[in-house]
Parts: sequence; C-alpha cells; structure tokens
Amino acid sequence: MTTTRPAPRKPQKKDVAVPKLGAFGMLRWAWKQLTSMKTALQLLLLLAVAAVPGSLFPQRQANPAVVTKYLQDNPDLGPWLDRVQLFDVYSSVWFSAIYLLLFVSLVGCVTPRAIHHAKALRSRPPRTPRRLARMPQHGTIELGPDTGITATTAVEAGARILRRRRYRIDLRDADTETPSVAAERGYIKETGNVLFHTALIGVLVSVAVGGMFGYRGQKLVIEDEGFTNTELGYDSFFPGTSFSADSMIPFSVTLNDFDVTFDRNPDSYGNPIDFAADMTVQDGPSASSRDEILRVNEPIGFSGTNVYLIGNGYAPVVTVRDGDGNIALQGPIPSLPNDATYNSTVVIKAPDARPDQLGFVGFFLPTAMVDENGAAFGSDPDPMNPQLNLNSYYGDLGLDSGVPVNVYELDTAGLTQLNGRNLPDGGIVLSARSTHELPEGKGSISFDGLKRYVALDVVYDPGKLGALVFTTAALLGLITTLMVSRRRAWIRAKTLPDGRTTVEYGLLARGEDHGLAGEALKIGRALTEQFSDEIDRSRKATS
Repeated sequence: MTTTRPAPRKPQKKDVAVPKLGAFGMLRWAWKQLTSMKTALQLLLLLAVAAVPGSLFPQRQANPAVVTKYLQDNPDLGPWLDRVQLFDVYSSVWFSAIYLLLFVSLVGCVTPRAIHHAKALRSRPPRTPRRLARMPQHGTIELGPDTGITATTAVEAGARILRRRRYRIDLRDADTETPSVAAERGYIKETGNVLFHTALIGVLVSVAVGGMFGYRGQKLVIEDEGFTNTELGYDSFFPGTSFSADSMIPFSVTLNDFDVTFDRNPDSYGNPIDFAADMTVQDGPSASSRDEILRVNEPIGFSGTNVYLIGNGYAPVVTVRDGDGNIALQGPIPSLPNDATYNSTVVIKAPDARPDQLGFVGFFLPTAMVDENGAAFGSDPDPMNPQLNLNSYYGDLGLDSGVPVNVYELDTAGLTQLNGRNLPDGGIVLSARSTHELPEGKGSISFDGLKRYVALDVVYDPGKLGALVFTTAALLGLITTLMVSRRRAWIRAKTLPDGRTTVEYGLLARGEDHGLAGEALKIGRALTEQFSDEIDRSRKATS
C-alpha cells in the first residue's frame, strides 16, 4: 500500500503595506508634480490653447461695441459664452489660473536647477576613467624612448591644447607614474537653458505688471478738436486691476488736419496709400506745444504712453432745428465706415429738441452716384459729391433713463417714423449746404459741411520694456542651448619600462553630439603636432 504526500504549499505573499502619505506628504507630492519640467511644458501648451478663444470671439476689452452686437445677434449662444468669460479671455478666472500655475511651476523648476548649475560651475571636472578605450571616441599615441618626452611633459602639453580649445582643465596625479588631465566644456549650454526658463518667468512677470498697472483707452477726435489724457476724456477706457490715475501723464493732443492719399491706378483704384494726422501735442499743462505727424505704426510717445492711429472716417457737420425753430443740435457727427469707399452709417440724436426729441439714422456717401433704379451708392472714398441719406423719427430716445446706450445706434422700437423711402414724404437726401424740412412741422436738418476724424488707441504698458528684454534673453538662451555641445575629455600618459611613453585620450558627450568624432580628430592631430615640435626642439638641443 502506497501513500501519497500532499504537495507542499507555496508560501503566500504577504500584502505590501503602503505607508500613508499624510497631509504633508500629499502637499510634497503635489509640489513635486507641479514643479516638474513636464508639468511646466504641459501648462505652457495649455496656456497657448486657452488663448485661442481670444482670437475666435470678440474681446470686451478691445472692442466692447462688437461684443454687444454679438450678444444681440446671438441671443441664445451669446449669454452662455459670456458666462464662461469667452469675451474676456485674458482676464478670465480660468486663464488667470493657468497663468499663475505656469508661473509657480517655472519658479519651482528653475530655482533648484539654477542652484545645482551654480555648484557645477565651481566643481572640478570628473576624474579620469580607468579605461579610456571604452569612451565613444578615443585614441592612443606612442612616443619612442629617444624622444625625451616624459609622461608629465605629455600631460602638460595635452592640458595646454585643451585649454586652447576652451576646455576647463584639472591636472591630476602629476607626481605619479600615470598623470592625467580631466577637462570639460559646454557649461554655457546649461547656462543658456537656465537663462531661457528664467527669462520665461520674466516675460510672465512683465505681462502681469502690464496687465495690473497699465491701461488702454480709445478716443475719437474730430478735426480742430482734441482731448486731454484723463480717465473721463476717453470714449472707452480699460484700466488694469491695480491701476492708479496718478500714473496717467496729463498730455493733450489736438487734430489740426487729417490727410488720406488714395491710389488712382486702374488696377488698385481707391486703395489707401498713406494716412497722416497733423497734430499739436503738449506733454503737460506747463509744457510748450509742438507739432507731430501721426501715422499707422508710427505712434506718438509720451514717457511710456503711446498714441496709435487705428481708424478714421468722415464727420458730416449738421444742424438740427426743432419744431419751435430752436437749434437742438449743431456740430460734426462721426460716421462709421462700412467699406473701402467709406460708405458709412450715421446716427444723429437730438434729445434737446422740443416738443419732441428727434432722431435720424441712415448713411453717408463721400461720392454719391445713382444707379438705374434710382438708388444712391458710393463710388469713391474722396468727398467729391458728399451726400446724406436719412430716415427721421420722433419720440423718446431713451437717453434720460440713466441706462447707457450706444451713441452709434438708434433704437426705433418706441419711436414714430417721419421720413423713409416707403413713406409718403420719402427719405431725406441732403447734399452739401442743403436743408430738409421735416413733416408735421417737427423741425429741419441741414448738411453744413464735412470734417474728418481719427480713432486713437492710447496704451500705457509698464511691462512692455521688460517683456522685450526677457524675450530677447529667452531667445539668446534658446540659441545657446541648441548651438553649444557639452563635452568631456581626458588625457593620460604613462612611461613604460622600455622607455616608451603612451598617451591615451578619450572623449564623451552629454547627449547626442554629431561633432564629437571631429573633435577627437582635432585633439589627436593637435597632440601629434605638439609632440613632433617637442621632439624637434629636443633633438636640436642635443645636437
């Protein structure tokens, strides 16, 4: 009778107990993840992606009127986009969060790296390896017993060669039988890397300073008029989060004349060639005035505040009289160009008219023509036959309710129309120096003349110079990182018992270096030439 023994049981593995991190451990782990280079690159990419909606949707800071029109044209989608701040991308909570995280990540990543690099700059090159033959590039030179070159002499000659090739050298074991020299160069590569990432931090800080303490405003100035650089003097004003009115330079500008030159060649007829605004400027209340010419991309500067020319148009001079015969409105009314021929929309509001407020909406044509259907159209951007085509309304214009309204729009929902193409009295057609009487004795409107206007963009950005400096530094650091190679070289010499001296050298690159083989050939050739010169001098001295 045979018995079988049960197979021995395999020892069961005990579950590994993972220690709990705790609150401090979790914070340390999170900080380590945030300050890694991988996270910094991901945040930089995420910031670039987050900036894309700023070019897809109109931004309230740049053009609030376009944002308002977008919301009106898209009543369903617009409010949802506004809730997620897609019309204020660069000041939104989510964009600011990515920006701040990127800043912290770069600081936490660069600081220890810069400290480590500073220590490496003061450290000695690494010791000479025992087997230089294992280096990617190596070579051996043998010198006969009659050359008079010892191991120490050979190593000193090699040190001079490496120093001439901009290596940092360190002689080792000079009093032994196998002296050597260790050398290293290319530390500037890491310096460029640290400079690049430090400059990125500087760019972020400069942009943040500009966004916090700077401001931007738009102002429309008509010929023979001007404005002073005060917060209330702008049509639209966008201050930084930490803006102070004390930082505004009290300069003033006056538009004397605005000249536009249009191309008259048949192939490019009507294209603008040059815009020139003749302006009188004053740096402050007590400063003397001077004349300046403002052109596109040629701003006028006032101690860090720049005035740019961003637009222009026509301002018909009109006079509106009410039903009592009194002047309710008189002066130039800016029109908004719609195309290259400056066909422009016009809105005229006369809230002081009595007994009813008057409003006009229509278009201005610099050079009016009439087609076969009797419809007027503009044919040239120069004012060779200026004409106003208007519809008139009366009623409450809604200017006394305290609610802000767009001066370039007229809400006709609660108004009564007086003139129009489909009404018995027809539309209002005014040529230069003409007057039209309104129906029902409501008054009249006259087209008295024509002026030009310019749209100015005033920008104060205290971080602009810093951004330029740090961007340039980042570019230099990046070029340095890409162009410089990090290399190590060693030369060791030994005198054999038979009197011969062997000189062995080896090279190692940190990372991929396609020029390492060429560097090894140059060092080997330089050693050979150096030893040949030493041998010749020794023989001449002996003879």
